[in-house]
Formats: sequence, structure tokens, C-alpha cells
Amino acid sequence: MRFVYGKQELCTRQRAEDVSVLLTNGLGGYLSTTAAFSAPRCDQGLLAAAVQAPNRRVMLVHRLKEVLRIGQKETFLSTQSFAEEAAEDGWKNLSSFTYQYTPCWRYHVGGVMVERKLALGWEENTAAALYTVENRSGRPCTLEIVPQLKFAPKEDALKKPDKTFRFENGKVTSGGETMHVFTDAALAARPVQWEKLHYTADEKDGRPAFGYAASCFSITRTVEAGETAQFEVVFFTGETAASGTELLRQQEMRLAALEKKAGFADPAASQLAAAADAFIARRASTNGKTILAGYPLFSDWGRDTMIALPGCCLETGRYEDAKSILRTFLAYEKDGLVPNLFPEGAQKPMYNTVDAALLLMEGVWLYIQRSGDRAFLHEAYPVMERIIAAYRKGTHHGIRMDADGLITAGEGLDQVTWMDVCVNGILPTPRHGKPVEVNAYWYNALAIMAAFAKQLGKEADYEQLAEKVKRSFAEKFYMPEKGYLKDVLSGTDADEQIRCNQIWAVSMSFSALSPEQEKNVVETVYRQLYTPCGLRTLSPEDPQYHGSYGGEQLARDLAYHQGTVWVFPLGAYYRAYLKVHNNTPEAAAQVRRELDAVLPMLREGCIGQLPEIYSGDFPAESKGCFAQAWSVGEMLRVYAALERIEGAGGKHGTSGT
Repeated sequence: MRFVYGKQELCTRQRAEDVSVLLTNGLGGYLSTTAAFSAPRCDQGLLAAAVQAPNRRVMLVHRLKEVLRIGQKETFLSTQSFAEEAAEDGWKNLSSFTYQYTPCWRYHVGGVMVERKLALGWEENTAAALYTVENRSGRPCTLEIVPQLKFAPKEDALKKPDKTFRFENGKVTSGGETMHVFTDAALAARPVQWEKLHYTADEKDGRPAFGYAASCFSITRTVEAGETAQFEVVFFTGETAASGTELLRQQEMRLAALEKKAGFADPAASQLAAAADAFIARRASTNGKTILAGYPLFSDWGRDTMIALPGCCLETGRYEDAKSILRTFLAYEKDGLVPNLFPEGAQKPMYNTVDAALLLMEGVWLYIQRSGDRAFLHEAYPVMERIIAAYRKGTHHGIRMDADGLITAGEGLDQVTWMDVCVNGILPTPRHGKPVEVNAYWYNALAIMAAFAKQLGKEADYEQLAEKVKRSFAEKFYMPEKGYLKDVLSGTDADEQIRCNQIWAVSMSFSALSPEQEKNVVETVYRQLYTPCGLRTLSPEDPQYHGSYGGEQLARDLAYHQGTVWVFPLGAYYRAYLKVHNNTPEAAAQVRRELDAVLPMLREGCIGQLPEIYSGDFPAESKGCFAQAWSVGEMLRVYAALERIEGAGGKHGTSGT
């Protein structure tokens, strides 16, 4: 999709800074700035290099200060707030901002047009800014570009101007990090100068509001009256780098090819297929692929990866990536669990999740169904056997099968479901006991194992155990008089809270509910939790409901799963809705109408991406990560399901899978 923003939409500084753009490099590194061309967040910048893929990311180039001089007049093209200096107000001179694979800004100042495009190298730490200056002012003009540098972890707001920067022969060094600079304009060293940036977006969320950045060189280009000039600046950490023009060409060709490979007929789905690419990265410690949970805040987590994988990999035709990810998690199984957090350096994986291993089994099932790779079953089956055996016998974090066949989990301050906040010893959403979605995943896993055992001719009791779990699940979770599922079996008031977790009891490949029960669950979720931007995590009628997400971390954590709207469960809701309405064209048409809300979501926050969360009361401004893997993946699954029902053009409408 091509996104176009003009002065009418970028008419204030705030509105221009509310729109961000994200480019990624397949290693975990990224480029992110705003339509105002500013850094209102500490972790935004033109080159966040992945010095160890994918999570050790160092912000090298934080921003570019740009000044256009025509005669004696100086005009900013860049935008930034500072603690002490006057703000740069380049957003006022912005005529348009467009994005389709490549962000492009156009400015008009006194008869001079300046165009800026950005590109990021693939599987390398390289970023480029490409400029076109058309001078119709009648006088010479000069564009000066001063990169402001951090050379610090992306999330670090530098509190003191105490780093040493050295620039010589196009090379910058600081604190053990090195970056090269190439340009076909004039490149010159300058005395190190520090400025204290104001991070206005971070300040709203209680993060550090100020941080330092340094400059030690500049790029200038003078353009004579009546001339048009093109030049570029390339920042890179390797010994060599392609030209900015070539990086731009490769970027556009690669993303266009990904859209074509995904084969969606719907333009919004095609855009999400390109967006999914941002999250799939190489992990150095496992020598395989992984999925980063979200930008710019998160790393790769087991649960998020398993939920995002079906949409981000399978529905986009990236079967080899899916296999690589699944193979990595299978290899790291330990005591029936798979990592929720992978190792960095000498650190060991963290296995603090009850659902990732069960979701891995769903991922294997879906991968084999979609790819036809039956040989992979022989590789995965022994590990899946160990997972089931460990859950039956009992493993870490209080995870074990009870006498009724259901899974209980959690102990102490361990939060092992996705509603996992623990802050200052407080569990805002305590779910120790038998969580509903975990037991839905458990039944699904047993049904999958029963099917696989039959295919392989294995003797096992998975089918019998699945029937026992099915009876217990319906008996203990479903409340006929209320028409919905308990959220957890714990013997506390939290049990009957209306939460979105019950929707996965309908949307998984195998369900323990009857068709009537499934329909009642879908209707309850719609009445109590549905918004066009996502599902609320708690009913607004609940006394513990928090309708606003924001402010200091404690306030945010207390609201995170207590009413905050999450995008990714919306995918399960729509698939469940289609299921209980027998996947009819009429049901598909209804979902299509609801999906109109996705288009403005793609324009707000991070262009072409879907965010992590919204506030519960008024889900209009995206919060948390502005680009979230499972949000994108789950909505891709909805578009794919629709195209299969509709028989639309494209691979999804004609494959029959």
C-alpha cells in the first residue's frame, strides 16, 4: 500500500510526531523516525545496529540535524525538542510524507525543493539517506546535515555528555564501537558538540524524558541556482557497503517480492505480509530464525513467537523460516518446556511459560498442514511426546496435570501465562490455578498428538486422555446459566471474570466445546470485550477494570491486562466468529465490514504496522510497541481465512488450504 500524508494531516508538531516509520534489517537492527523527522523516543534513530543478532542493539545514528541555507536565511528541515536549545521546527516546511517500502519526505522552502529518502541494508548494519535538491530560488543554496550519535544500547538515554567520540577519514569510534561514513557530498570533521534531547513520547510513559547525543562531523552540499543535485550519505559498520541508491533498490524489490509471494488479493493483507517481515530475524546464538515480539521495545519470546508464527510465516508462504523457528524451539526443549526467552552471551534460556510448549505443538500441526512437509513430523514427534509426558507428570513453575486431566500452573510470584505482570511484588492479574486458555491449548495438543500417533502408527493413549480433558473442560469451565467460560479455576473471585482468554477455546484447531457453547462464548466476547481495534482484557463492568493505559510504569502495569485493548486476540475472535457461522460467505462479509477499522490503524502509530495495545475506554491512539508481531500475524490469519471462504484471486483464495 502507498501511504500519503500532507499538511492537512501533519498540521501540528504532535500529529507529525505521532506517525512513525520502521525499517528492519533481518538481524534485529532497525531504522525508525517520525513523519516530522524527529526522535521523540530514546529508542528511535536512523541506525540501531544489531551488533549481536537479534537483541544486542546499539543506537549509532540517533538523528540527523538538517539546515537549509538560502542566502542569509537558515531553515530547519529536521524536527526535535531539546532541554535547553530552541526546538527545530522542520515539520512546518514539510509538504508531504509518503511511504511504500521507502519513507520519502518532500519540503518546499523559498523556491527550493528537498526530497529525502531512507533505506536500510538487509542482513547488515547499514543505513542510507538519499537527497534530491532542486534549486529554483535564483540563489545558491546549501544543505548541511549533522548526524547526532549515541553509540549506546538503543534503550539507554545518555544521562551525561561523557562519552569520547573520534572521527577520522570517514570513521567514527566510541566505546569500542566503530561506524563508517560514505557520502558524495562534502564530509568534514567538527568539534564534538553535545545536545540534550527531549524525548516527548517517552516522557508521557514515565520513561527518561531527556538524553544526550553528540555530533563530530557534518555533510554539506551546495546547489547552484537553477540546478538539481542528488547525493547520499551511507552509515555502515562493515568494511564496505553498497551505495544508497543500490540499498534503496534492493529494499523496494525485496519487500515487493514478499508481498507477491504471500499472494493476498486484499491490499491491506498484502501490506501486513510486508509488515510481517520486520519481525523475522536471524538469531546468532541458535544459528536459526526467530520472531521479535515488537519494536522498539521487545526481544524474541517463546509465547509471542508461537502465536505470531502461523500468520507471519505460514500465511505469507515463508515455510522454511517457519521450519527454522520450530526446529530451534524443539532443540531447546527442556523438562517439557520451551524457552520463553533465549540466551544472550553466556546466559541460559528462561523457561517461565506454561503455554509456549503447547503453542509449539499447534505451530507444528499448522506447519505440516500448510506446507505438506510430512517428514518434519518424524523430527518433531519425539519432542512433542516429551512435552506431553512432562505436563502429565509435572514440571517447573507448578505446571502439572491434575486428577481431572486439566493443567494447573503457577506458584509464588511466577506468572506463566501471557497475563504475566508482576510489579513491586504485586500480581495485578493473578492466574495461578487452571487458566482457561492453557487448558484449551492442552486439549488441542492432546488431539494433535492423537492424530499424529495414528499417522505414525504409534500406540498411545492421547485420544482417551483428550476425551477426559474435554469432559472436564466443559464441566468445569463452561457456565450454562451465563453462557461463557471461567477465566481460571482457582477458587477466587477472579474465576468468573469475563476475559478475552476464553476466545482461544473456540479458535484453536481442536476445541473441547460443543457448537452451541462455542457460539455463546463468541457472543459474550463480542458484547463485553469487542472493539474494532482489539479485545479488551477485562469486561468494563468488572470493578477491577482499568479503562486508560498510560503514565508511570506502575499505572501502566496495573492496567496492562485489566481492560487494556490488545490487538492480537482480535484475530482469534474473527476466526471464531467465522467458525461458529460455518464459514459462510455471509459471515465473511460481516467480518470484511468490521475490518474497515484496520485501514486507519495502519495509518496511525507506525505506518503499515499494527500496534501492541490501545486504552480500553477509547481505543484510538496506539500504545506500547508501535509494531507488534502477534498483532500482525493474527490479523493476517483472518485475511487468509476470508480469502479462502470468498475464493478471491490470489493464492489464499484458490489454494483450498
